Amino acid sequence: MKLSRQFPLNALRVFEAAARHMSFTKAAEELGMTQTAVSYQVKLLEDNIGEPLFLRKPRQIALTETAERMLPKVTDAFAVLREAIATARQDADEILEIHSTPTFASHWLARHLGTFQLAHPNIAVRLLRGSVLTDFNRESADLAIRIGRGPWPGLAVHPLLRLSYSPILSPRLAESIGGMKEPADLLKLPWITDDDGRWTRWFTLAGLDAAEHTARTFDAGGVLDLETGAAMASHGVAMLSPFFLQDELASGRLIQPFELNWLDDNSYWLVYPESRRNLPKIRKFREWLEATLAPERAAMGLEAQ
Repeated sequence: MKLSRQFPLNALRVFEAAARHMSFTKAAEELGMTQTAVSYQVKLLEDNIGEPLFLRKPRQIALTETAERMLPKVTDAFAVLREAIATARQDADEILEIHSTPTFASHWLARHLGTFQLAHPNIAVRLLRGSVLTDFNRESADLAIRIGRGPWPGLAVHPLLRLSYSPILSPRLAESIGGMKEPADLLKLPWITDDDGRWTRWFTLAGLDAAEHTARTFDAGGVLDLETGAAMASHGVAMLSPFFLQDELASGRLIQPFELNWLDDNSYWLVYPESRRNLPKIRKFREWLEATLAPERAAMGLEAQ
């Protein structure tokens, strides 16, 4: 037997309203239905049960014994359903699951999320790092931070920033050759590199040939944590984005000897399914993220896309 035949929920809803008001007319007003539609739903329920539920009298109705026995339980059942929906909505609003690229998650988002949670204490944030693109149809993520060229079909996309890159090193390593006076000085030092062309691009902008570099290299596989750690340990010069190293540069643990930067072709994006665009928790996070990033982008001369 089909569920709709066993449990005529819509007809039960109409019955509960009509019995509570003791009026088909008032039930129709509450439910946004016509009085005829209310009568029809009540008749469907009576046919389903096999017993009359209302005694129809001129200008009034009365409950039958069957209806009087049903009403408290039906009322309680709808109260439980309303509570379940309210709880689900509250839970959905309280938990925001964010999937992010590892670098952005660890070196920017995790450091700033506290301000978002202070502004929105009713939203608990779950931050997950990963390099694989989030499949919103299979995963529980509410939104994601991606790096790429975008856009992605079916997703709302908001450009966040394009990173610039420049050589970064420790003061001790710079002092080992008497300081950084010109870009060519970098050719004398070991490089921390994952050999993805970053050095070639920067040296081309500087009017030099990166191929002239003959010192050893330290391959950190392009992992920011490893490259940053190796640079602070004076193992070499790293080609990194100053955006992710603001604390290290401000404290003097690392230095950016030249203002020359090259701009990455890829951008960071905030993405989520189009159907979620108007969810309050999505909107609140998007507004916070864009507002928080804007002054940092401006201060560093970075682009949103």
